[in-house]
Amino acid sequence: MTNFHTNRHKQTILIENIPYNNWEIEMVRMNTPSDNQNFRQELFSFLSEWFAPANTLSVHTSGSTGTPKELYVEKDRMMASACLTCSFLKLQEGDTALLCMPLKYIAGKMVVVRALTAGLNLLPVTPSGHPMKTLTKAPVFAAMTPMQVYNSLQVSKEASLLRQIRHLIIGGGAIDTQLGKALKDFPHAVWSTYGMTETLSHIALRRLNGPEASEWYTPFKKIKIRRSKENTLIIYAPDICEKELVTNDIAKMNDKGQFRILGRKDNTINTGGVKVQTEEVEAALRGHLSVPFQITSAPDKKFGEIIVLLVEGQIPKEMEQTCTHVLPPYWRPKRIIPVFRLPLTETGKPDRALAKLLAQTPPTEP
Repeated sequence: MTNFHTNRHKQTILIENIPYNNWEIEMVRMNTPSDNQNFRQELFSFLSEWFAPANTLSVHTSGSTGTPKELYVEKDRMMASACLTCSFLKLQEGDTALLCMPLKYIAGKMVVVRALTAGLNLLPVTPSGHPMKTLTKAPVFAAMTPMQVYNSLQVSKEASLLRQIRHLIIGGGAIDTQLGKALKDFPHAVWSTYGMTETLSHIALRRLNGPEASEWYTPFKKIKIRRSKENTLIIYAPDICEKELVTNDIAKMNDKGQFRILGRKDNTINTGGVKVQTEEVEAALRGHLSVPFQITSAPDKKFGEIIVLLVEGQIPKEMEQTCTHVLPPYWRPKRIIPVFRLPLTETGKPDRALAKLLAQTPPTEP
């Protein structure tokens, strides 16, 4: 069993096999010229903030459904979250951990906190779409976005290293059918994560490959879940969140205490009195459309709201026919709009707020 280091004042961190204590971290940070800002310097700046006397530090939400928010979170609760993940995955002291996420957001920060808490050997790589590009050996543990995993699979050397990661967790976006199939035969554990900034990264995992593969998320020990009257997920995690957290995620639960997410309450479209979930329409269309797309909505006098399909680039001739064939009547888009580039947040998630603005663009006359 991992012996966790939860006394911040006595913690050290191993970075590429070199140990650093609080004083050494500050010396590195102070002696790096201000005009030489790189990802490694960002890491040491974050570590300096971690060892500062303050019991909290700031994180930013991704802004996928609105304006990004700045939150202040407790360092002790971040360590409690790190212990849950490392215990679940059975990570051992000295295991290598890839850091390839921006440190502005909770996902990147929590990789560092797991290294501090569990004594992992941190391998920092500048965040990019190809995090495996400069590596010669696979890390034991890695946290990536679906885009990073997808990109890595397109390059044989990177794909080979990716398959060798013993514990790969994927979060920050939906894992589509095509990517899910590509991960099915990975020899080691691959997990999809569920969580948010407010839960200090994930509170549940679901296996994507092997005999334990499932569509259901399993909460960590000490995490209790239930549903609200609106069927949104409610999380009680006293070690991580001070209060019960009512999410905007519409969920299903089974008798094993596991859950599935159907979509966000914010993304429910009420069209002609029928409630349609944006994410479910997108899931139904994946694998049938050859171009990048997003589902959103626009106000309408007759229906209240109509479903709108945003398409990156030119609209394929067979688009309407495909939608008619694949989708039930109330799910079919009443407007299809071509856009130069689909709206995404800085972390690569669909920018739902901007998508709604684009959907209100009046259709051009033929």
